[in-house]
Amino acid sequence: MNQTAMQDSGKLVLRVVLGALILLHGIAKLKNGLGPIEGMLAAHGLPAFLAYGALVGEVVAPLMVLAGFHARIGAAVIAINMLFAFGLAHMAQLGQLNEQGGWAMELQGMYLVTALAILLLGPGRYAINQR
Repeated sequence: MNQTAMQDSGKLVLRVVLGALILLHGIAKLKNGLGPIEGMLAAHGLPAFLAYGALVGEVVAPLMVLAGFHARIGAAVIAINMLFAFGLAHMAQLGQLNEQGGWAMELQGMYLVTALAILLLGPGRYAINQR
C-alpha cells in the first residue's frame, strides 16, 4: 500500500470512529429527549433552545463526518459541540484525574482532538464529496 493510500485509510478510520461514537450520543438524545441539556443551559443562564444544537453536533455533524460529506464542517461542529460539553457538563473535571491515573475528561478530550485532526487533515480520498 502506498503512502497516500495509507494516509487516506487513516483519515477514514478517524472519521468512522469519531462519527460513530458521537452519533451514539445523538441517538440517545433522540430517544431520551433534551431535558438534561436544557437544564444545564438554564443553569448557566442560556436559552433552552440551544439544546437543539446538541442534535446538530451529535446527529447531523457525525453523519457528515462518517460519509465524508463536507467532513471538515462536520468536524468543526463536533469540536464546538465538545467545547459546549466541556463548559456545561464537565468543567468540574477539567483538572482532575480518574481512579486509574488518567485525565477524568480523556474521552471528551479525545473527541475534541480527533474532531480538530479531521478539521485540519480533511476527509481523505474515501469521502462522498472528495475532489
